Amino acid sequence: GAFAAAAPRLWNSYRDTVDRVYKELPHLPRNFPQSVFPAAAFNLGPDVTCRAHLDGRNLSYGQCAITALGSYDHTKGGHLYLWELGLIIQFPPGSTILVPSACVTHGNTPIQPGERRASFTQYCAGPLFQWVSYGCRTGTQLHPAAKRASDAAGAARWLEGLALYSQVHELYDDLCTASHS
Repeated sequence: GAFAAAAPRLWNSYRDTVDRVYKELPHLPRNFPQSVFPAAAFNLGPDVTCRAHLDGRNLSYGQCAITALGSYDHTKGGHLYLWELGLIIQFPPGSTILVPSACVTHGNTPIQPGERRASFTQYCAGPLFQWVSYGCRTGTQLHPAAKRASDAAGAARWLEGLALYSQVHELYDDLCTASHS
């Protein structure tokens, strides 16, 4: 999919982490068989508008997939905005975009009266990655010294997470590697 093509190393990290969760907790159903996003939400209309926000519980360096639904004139409303990037994007119904939703403020503009807009979002909570890094345990289940050591590595984990994004000159090789892992 688009996520695997745009950020293959990050996608691999999601896949490995989410697969570990489902291996440890086999009673949990997957939303979709091939998805690396373990969580999803519908925002149902009739005229969904999301104000500017950050998704602070999502993986800090991760992506979420936002899909616009409904029937509206995307040239007059329903635009997606990414505040820190200074972008306002026409976002027609049926479009999907990957957004680093925990670190880029985002939202959408209102639609015209009588139009309908909803959205479908797929994401992964950061604490799920933390749970896996704790050995599939909660922080309270860890020995206090082990938790302190793991938590102290937070800044390094952020940089490691950013390094999972491919640079343009790395993308072809990363795609080839990802397709064989």
